[in-house]
Amino acid sequence: MLTRTEVARVLSQLRDVYGLVGLLLYGSGMRLLECLTLRVKDVDLERGEIRIRRGKGGVDRVTVLPQGAKSALGEYLGRVRAQHMEDVAAGGGRVPLPGALDRKLPQAGAEWPWQWVFPATRRWRNVSTGERGRHHLDPSAVQRAMTAAIRRADIGKRASCHTLRHSFATHLLESGYDIRTVQELLGHRDVRTTMVYTHVLNRGGLGVRSPADLLTGPVLAVFPESAAGGKVEDGVG
Repeated sequence: MLTRTEVARVLSQLRDVYGLVGLLLYGSGMRLLECLTLRVKDVDLERGEIRIRRGKGGVDRVTVLPQGAKSALGEYLGRVRAQHMEDVAAGGGRVPLPGALDRKLPQAGAEWPWQWVFPATRRWRNVSTGERGRHHLDPSAVQRAMTAAIRRADIGKRASCHTLRHSFATHLLESGYDIRTVQELLGHRDVRTTMVYTHVLNRGGLGVRSPADLLTGPVLAVFPESAAGGKVEDGVG
């Protein structure tokens, strides 16, 4: 797990599209492949939401789109759309559709809402059908960029793309968000999976902060001898 300062240092070392991917991984708690397989229709800039379809375990969920990423993401999607229009004009611009949608909606694969948010730089061509399009960004490319960024940030910890997801969860709990909310954002089926992050907080297994820790003033002065290791009066204990 990274501290907030360490996350900022790592993200500052990511360049171009990798910086945007890194910001979304930390800001939304997505897994890397969930992020790279996002389609345009799954990102709601106005509502500040990201819909993750068929995540781990085949479960759909909604997570938060960080406010700080909205402007950059909107500008980036504008460039991706221009690229897509060029691809379509050249007879390409197709992406594979999930399930049987390729048969049910044969034209949808070239429509803007179905395009990858993070398309690959290279195009592919289906030799049997002649169709041309783009895959999404390769996970290994992002992982290499992240490894290099962590090295440049010189944080002295082993970390990866998935570490940003762990940091997202831990920092939410540190900020006081309840564990059920974090569970839903992460897409965990069982809250016990999410509970592991409470141990990272050093607050005990339940992630609870004792109410005694919120008291102010010289509380131990009430029992000065006991606090100093002296004799405790009978009947006290």
